[in-house]
Amino acid sequence: MYAWIWRKLPFGFWGKLTSSIVLVVAVGALLWYIVFPWATPLLPFDDVQVGTTTGQQSGSDAVVPDGESNAPVEIPYSTHSNDPEPTPSR
Repeated sequence: MYAWIWRKLPFGFWGKLTSSIVLVVAVGALLWYIVFPWATPLLPFDDVQVGTTTGQQSGSDAVVPDGESNAPVEIPYSTHSNDPEPTPSR
């Protein structure tokens, strides 16, 4: 595909090089200013959810969805496995 584009561009080597740079910048600007802003609401990158509660927690004023308790959730893995206690040999 790139060889076909290179062959179809007019002028000599420097004209083709300049034209290809202009094409890359034009495609980049099209993506950056038109396609990406259009697609951003469709992508879930800002939809981050940690845990099951919603809203902001401020002490005991945490918002808890219906049917759920405010009890702490037990984590099914060790939170200290990557943080070992220091030893005298270190």
